[in-house]
Amino acid sequence: MEFRLAQVEDAASLLNIYGQYIDTPITFECTLPTVEEFENRIRSILELYPYLVCEEQGKIIGYAYAHRQMEREAYQWNVELSVYLDQNFTSKGIGKRLCQAVLELLRLQGVKNVYSLVVCPNPQSEGLHKALGFGTIGIHRNTGYKAGAWRDVVWFDKALSHYGPDPAPIIPLNQLDQEIFHQVLSYALRN
Repeated sequence: MEFRLAQVEDAASLLNIYGQYIDTPITFECTLPTVEEFENRIRSILELYPYLVCEEQGKIIGYAYAHRQMEREAYQWNVELSVYLDQNFTSKGIGKRLCQAVLELLRLQGVKNVYSLVVCPNPQSEGLHKALGFGTIGIHRNTGYKAGAWRDVVWFDKALSHYGPDPAPIIPLNQLDQEIFHQVLSYALRN
């Protein structure tokens, strides 16, 4: 198994995994994006944040990424975390390790808060976030209609570092030391 940075050329493989969830309440997106849309998402996220894939024997089996949580300037130290695994590879610790790597990279970038939205009930994802040290902020009741029912969404959050005055801007992912980047991925794979 290998963790690496996603590439725009991975879009079709990532979309194949995401497509496994499009008709479920796991994602609130109702129509599967095109490969071109997914390429643009990957490109946009990689401008600043980590977008990691997990490969096994050359096949992508999962991915995790972060993107800005809200657009206004004062929110710039906050991100939202997402993770998707091929359904044949869930409950094997892969999602946890991918998320741990993304969280550590975000911490090194200077991100302060990570949020995640989970449609509930979703015991696997809820358990993953609790295992990663996320706390529950609250529940948005009946906030989306998907797969024939109104769905609740649980908001999770996790602080990554202290909150001092005059925080430095987020360091773009491509400006992190490459040796440290690879150490983070290597450590996440082993643990």
